[in-house]
Amino acid sequence: MEHSEHKPHDCCAAEKKTGAHAAHSKTSWNATAHATLHCLTGCVIGELLGLMIGVTLGLHPYASMGLSTVLAYISGFSLTIFPLMKRARLPFKSALKAIWLGEAISIGVMELVMNSVDYRMGGIRSGSVFNPLFWEALAFAVPAGYIAAFPVNYWLIGKEMKRCH
Repeated sequence: MEHSEHKPHDCCAAEKKTGAHAAHSKTSWNATAHATLHCLTGCVIGELLGLMIGVTLGLHPYASMGLSTVLAYISGFSLTIFPLMKRARLPFKSALKAIWLGEAISIGVMELVMNSVDYRMGGIRSGSVFNPLFWEALAFAVPAGYIAAFPVNYWLIGKEMKRCH
């Protein structure tokens, strides 16, 4: 095996290929789907916590969106940095340096879309997490964030600015 640190079923199989068209192989779509889902997991954790706190405390929608974005960055980066530190035995600063740009762009796109959908649908202005509108808006925002970030992650992986995790 060319790269012994990767397992054969590793989502990053596309990254092991060489040649000018490696980034456009069928496997890269799988790597992109996995990387986007990984990013979505971190974003949803932060998004949900931020929106729940903001709505429960009656914060202005923009303050709630800001809080959810900050928490999404924290949870998204944490889900990437800490496993990388453990797997590659990197110190925090080196792990952050290795992933910050790709993660920042991916999370930024995802949060922009998720918060926009939530705001437009009124979930963030629903007044309570017990209002079905809060959850309906979130149910539309999550897939919208995934769809928006998918081509961005495809591009980032192709430019070697992001790896699947």
